[in-house]
Amino acid sequence: MRHEHDAGHVKSLAFVVMPDHLHWLFSLTGSRSLSESIKNVKAFSARRINEILRSKGAIWQPAFYDRAIRREEDLEGVARYIVANPLRAGIVRTIKEYPLWDANWV
Repeated sequence: MRHEHDAGHVKSLAFVVMPDHLHWLFSLTGSRSLSESIKNVKAFSARRINEILRSKGAIWQPAFYDRAIRREEDLEGVARYIVANPLRAGIVRTIKEYPLWDANWV
């Protein structure tokens, strides 16, 4: 995700990495399509995870789910919803206890 952001392909607005999935709010800013950016994130992270675990094989499901946000005024609410995932899942009592998130508004 950071590579896509730093390369200027997306502008990351919020994310949370959960134990079995992630949520990522971003806007496309470069010439890459949504599918290309997701493919790159999955490929890079799968290679790195397999390298760390000294394993091989698929890490991600082949598909992904997306949702378009049409009104800029909805972005902050969506970001808060994303960041609150560990709370709703009962993983932590406060978001301060969870290290794998960030958001522009929170």
